[in-house]
Amino acid sequence: EVHLVESGGGLVQPGGSLRLSCATSGLTFENYAIGWFRQAPGKGREVVGCINGTNAGAGTYYADSGKGRFTISRDTAKSTVYLQMNSLKPENTAVYYCAADFDCLATLLADYWGQGTQVTVSS
Repeated sequence: EVHLVESGGGLVQPGGSLRLSCATSGLTFENYAIGWFRQAPGKGREVVGCINGTNAGAGTYYADSGKGRFTISRDTAKSTVYLQMNSLKPENTAVYYCAADFDCLATLLADYWGQGTQVTVSS
């Protein structure tokens, strides 16, 4: 059974940093792309970024809102993907989710999702 578990969320001041983790189990980690998404109160889910599987070169993609501030990486030994978020802004407040599928495009309609972790950016 596939599981994705996000962690690392919390309350941070504007300009601060957080590193979110997406720990996976039950899948062949190297073969899966992991996408990061977020949903703010009263808004729809939006793409944050994605990293392709190691076997596909582990290329990364970012939404314009996070380019230059967010970095996605993966640790094969731990079957975990990280989302490093720097220079956080209040508008980054949302529940952040990770999702797994065979490539980044497919994560948009992924079958496997985590439960989400809350990120609140506020002074």
